Amino acid sequence: MPLLTVIALIALPFLEIGLMVLVGSQIGAAWTIVALGALSLAGVLVVRHAGRGAYADLQRALRTGEPPRADLLDTLMLLAGGVLLAVPGFLTGLAGALMALPPTRPALRWAVDGWLRRRLERVRAQMEADLLTLRDYASGAAGPDGGFRPGRGRVIQGRVIHDEPGQDGPGEGTPPVLRG
Repeated sequence: MPLLTVIALIALPFLEIGLMVLVGSQIGAAWTIVALGALSLAGVLVVRHAGRGAYADLQRALRTGEPPRADLLDTLMLLAGGVLLAVPGFLTGLAGALMALPPTRPALRWAVDGWLRRRLERVRAQMEADLLTLRDYASGAAGPDGGFRPGRGRVIQGRVIHDEPGQDGPGEGTPPVLRG
């Protein structure tokens, strides 16, 4: 995890508490609690609504055999926005509202889409590098692309000796003996 992400996750609770105290000093503790409760309730409702929509899309896709609808990113952003709204705090509430409200979602969709594409490209590049490293250490049976091919590798000649004459397979729980 990048250092900036760790610092942000550590700082977030302190920023949220500081903002709660600031808002509480302006509008009062009771109204602050009501506002936080309303944000959390709104988040739960958004998650329920988005979850039902996503479930219906998935069921429709399974029935028709077609892939889920193209605006899956919108549904995921709506779910993430609902979760952020449900977390008590004004900063997370603001971020959740930006993700959940239809007027702001297209601009955020562009940013989230770009971030996801860059992240997936990094993961793909790392997986390719890991596969190349594994291929370097693969046994002689591995082909040039790292896959195993028939007829490659070391062949050991031998014959199977069964426990009892006339028996086609190994005895009860006894593996066959290889001699060669």
